[in-house]
Amino acid sequence: MRAQVAGYRLRIEKRVETRWWHASLASVLAIVVSLFLLGFAFLQAGADPRQVYAEIARYAFASQFGLPQTINRAVFILLCAFAFIVPLRAGLWNIGLPGQVYAGTLAAFGVVYLFGGKAGMNAALAGWLVIPLMILAALVGGGLYGAIAGFLRGRFEVNEIVTTMMMNWIMLWLVAHMIREGGPFMGRTAEGEGFSLPLSVRLPQVLNVPLTAYGAVLLALVLLFFLGKTTLGYQIRVLGHSPAAARYAGIDTLFISTLVFGLGGMLAGLAGYHYFAAVPGVYKIPKSYGDFGDFSFYGLITGLIARSHPLAAIPVALFFGGMAGGARFMQGKLQLTFGIDYALLGVLMITMVAFQALSEYRLIVERAPTPVVLPLEREESRVESPHH
Repeated sequence: MRAQVAGYRLRIEKRVETRWWHASLASVLAIVVSLFLLGFAFLQAGADPRQVYAEIARYAFASQFGLPQTINRAVFILLCAFAFIVPLRAGLWNIGLPGQVYAGTLAAFGVVYLFGGKAGMNAALAGWLVIPLMILAALVGGGLYGAIAGFLRGRFEVNEIVTTMMMNWIMLWLVAHMIREGGPFMGRTAEGEGFSLPLSVRLPQVLNVPLTAYGAVLLALVLLFFLGKTTLGYQIRVLGHSPAAARYAGIDTLFISTLVFGLGGMLAGLAGYHYFAAVPGVYKIPKSYGDFGDFSFYGLITGLIARSHPLAAIPVALFFGGMAGGARFMQGKLQLTFGIDYALLGVLMITMVAFQALSEYRLIVERAPTPVVLPLEREESRVESPHH
């Protein structure tokens, strides 16, 4: 696309290679544009946009209660982003994050249930044994549930988006059955809520942060190496770029599709273990389990904005983790209209995803060449030869 303005020529062309700082710059510009546009909505609601944004930032990143909440939510989002990124590298869309989160959660709580941990918070359980088994169960439960969609895709070409969406509902109804009145995971204090974990099997913290937070950062490095430096990572990338080329090269597409969805499910299952078994103040499957299922889709948006880069997903997850808690706090403190926090997050997400698409192109400004005007040549009169 070309245009000429005031002696300069503007040209838009697709980048040959999109680097990490292109995506970072696009995210920063998207945030600035979003906050500017949302400022008019806050003015219409009778609030000063500067105060709104200051309250969000203060609570999310500088308060005693808000900062831990931001970190815990960011870890959940980050692990869900990893669960989305791994299949996406193979060209497959994992929309089954809620189902895989709760498959891992139920498996982890099932370990405690089998050891008699439903009896109460003071139940005598060996944490050194039960905690590792819970983490392992969360990985296996989420991985097996996720691998179903990958197998169906690789073996029968069943659309993974449809499959994972259907499996989300299956798992959510299973959770409802497990924690309802009379269900095996039903708690003692509230109907429709899971039992609380005993004190001995709650994951330890370091500097007021669950160990899963440090594990998530380590996982980002592991995924970066796995996807970029290993043979399996290369095969995953080839399948994502061209399924036909992958089959021609002899890559087992059934194995790869099952593998990436299995790994994605494991990471989503770990996200479920983190939020329901490692975050202070939770330690159970709450009544609002459906809200946390929806919250897992923040990981999908984070993966898209980070352009499937595990390290780039960390600041994006931290940003959305802070905005989710800060926006809710701001709405209550300033007594703004219900739902304005969701509007804020929605506009931010849409704008950031749109700007990431724009980051694939670049604008080139160059001086338009000065046209050369040649003088008109006098037409010489033709003289006839005397021989004619």
